[in-house]
Amino acid sequence: MTLEEKINTDLKAAMLSKNEAALRGLRAVKSALLLAKTSGADAVTEADELKILQKLVKQRKESVDIYKQQNREDLAKTEIDEIEVIEKYLPKMMGEDEIKAGIQAIIAQVGAKGPADLGKVMGAASKNFAGKADNKLVSQLVKDLLAAM
Repeated sequence: MTLEEKINTDLKAAMLSKNEAALRGLRAVKSALLLAKTSGADAVTEADELKILQKLVKQRKESVDIYKQQNREDLAKTEIDEIEVIEKYLPKMMGEDEIKAGIQAIIAQVGAKGPADLGKVMGAASKNFAGKADNKLVSQLVKDLLAAM
């Protein structure tokens, strides 16, 4: 079953159960997937779908931060609900300890000696952790590990 088929099935179920948060989140995903399909690209691959979902989650997290700064907890709550719905379709993210171990292996592999080698390590880490880890966290851990050398 493709992601689009899963979304359509879950959208019907959300409509029947009158789950507003799920409806909003699923409609956003469906809209983004349709937009990607009609934007002239030949076909939307699984990697493209993953990027679309991650982008939707990132947009909502940024909105949550803004709403919390403006003391709009009601609006932040709706965004958080949508994030939970969208994240069900993303692969499980790696934990901090797993990321740290992976970065240490990459540092050894590329022969990094300190903060000057940040670009080399980040290049390899970005490819290695694509879709499995938050890039902000990866970047921070790389900086911390290289600074400690």
